Amino acid sequence: MKLKIALFGLLTAAIAIPALAQKAPEAPGGKYAKEAEQMFRSSFRTDNPKYWMSRLDQDDTMKTCGTYRDNPPRKVGEQIEKANRTTIRYPVDGKLIGDWKEGEKLAAVGTGGHIGFIQPDPAGRVRGGNCYACHELAKKELAYGTIGPSLHNFSKLRGTSDDIIKYAYDKIYNSNAFSACTNMPRFGLLNWLTPEQITHIVAFLVDPESPVNKD
Repeated sequence: MKLKIALFGLLTAAIAIPALAQKAPEAPGGKYAKEAEQMFRSSFRTDNPKYWMSRLDQDDTMKTCGTYRDNPPRKVGEQIEKANRTTIRYPVDGKLIGDWKEGEKLAAVGTGGHIGFIQPDPAGRVRGGNCYACHELAKKELAYGTIGPSLHNFSKLRGTSDDIIKYAYDKIYNSNAFSACTNMPRFGLLNWLTPEQITHIVAFLVDPESPVNKD
């Protein structure tokens, strides 16, 4: 019996040694990251407005998430979240709940601000939250994405406390404050939506008269 155990140990070691001798995994970011970035940038038209092209520039959060392929170590993730929490700004009047009817419009709009490979958006096109691309909201809208959680019956399930209202506003303004490398856009930080527009979407989520909270 002892001989069998010894032989098994030698066999295990023989298998493990070649594995240890293999090349170490590639560092986060990859050696081709710079070339890929240059190729990506060169794919856009050179006559795009300078402001739109500046949107290709990554801030520290985006660079760090890219380095770790959206899966940073917990400590790094906590640092990202902490840094993003400091960026959140609120409406001048301090009110975090706007008009749910305006929020309903914004949630459904998916146009505005596109950088054109062929033709960019015309000036003045309305920007929206395009919320249905990732979330279920009002039941009357049958086409919705499932990347994000369902938000139907938002206030029925979560309540309408000041903490919940503030959480909803903060999450829309800068989602990276809660989840380091989330797929959700940072609508407020990137000036995609104004603080006032965000309050309308908050109202769409929490107002009991909103279709989000109607079965």
